[in-house]
Amino acid sequence: MSRIGNTFRTLKQKGKKAFIPYIMAGDPSLEITEKTVHLLKECGADIVELGVPFSDPLADGPTIQRASERALLNGITLKKVVSFVKTLRNTTEVPIVLMTYFNPVFKYGPGRFVTDATDAGVDGVIIPDLPPDEAGDFIKLSRNAGLDTIFLIAPTSTEDRIIKVTKAARGFVYYVSITGITGSVLTLDGSMDTVISHIRRHTEKPVAVGFGISRPEEASVVSGMADGIIVGSAIVRMLHESPEALRQYLVSLRKAIP
Repeated sequence: MSRIGNTFRTLKQKGKKAFIPYIMAGDPSLEITEKTVHLLKECGADIVELGVPFSDPLADGPTIQRASERALLNGITLKKVVSFVKTLRNTTEVPIVLMTYFNPVFKYGPGRFVTDATDAGVDGVIIPDLPPDEAGDFIKLSRNAGLDTIFLIAPTSTEDRIIKVTKAARGFVYYVSITGITGSVLTLDGSMDTVISHIRRHTEKPVAVGFGISRPEEASVVSGMADGIIVGSAIVRMLHESPEALRQYLVSLRKAIP
């Protein structure tokens, strides 16, 4: 079982849910990113999602777009992020998931990327613009190397899409809570519970929810339906605008997630 799968299994045995914070690698620097990963772990992160800067981040809202721009200006590339994870593995065993787009992976070379990422200690990868329908070769490479491929389900996903994604996903299934970009306003109208229940009819894999969760109250409500809570834009914004308040905010999120 992968480090991600083992984390969810251990949490389930304890009756707990996963806290999965997202930060952008290299914003404002890789040195700060390393310190932030350790802070996230100290504050209760179970898995860390590490963003890879990209010039056209179609799934991301303004906050993460600006973070991506800052990281790109710092010269951060996918290759540097993979090397960064290798260094990070000297000091932490927290599961690491890279969120990137397919263009950098294609330029890197999918086979070489999978090999280098797993050698570095990357546990999983999210590529929003690589749907399972077109990811056969990449899934095969990743499974052979032990790299979890995490795919997204949206509120608008059809039955066929849910079946296809749940079969292709490894590590966990990422449920996008809104039909929009990261950082959008979350609406809790009961529909999320319905869709997650529907997803669970097709898989026993953990379901983590992201996009739009920023307040501890929201994390608490959503954790009643999901196995994991992903918080990105609010953390990225705070790290940029008021880093001195980040620790307290992270602790408040962890406390809200059982």
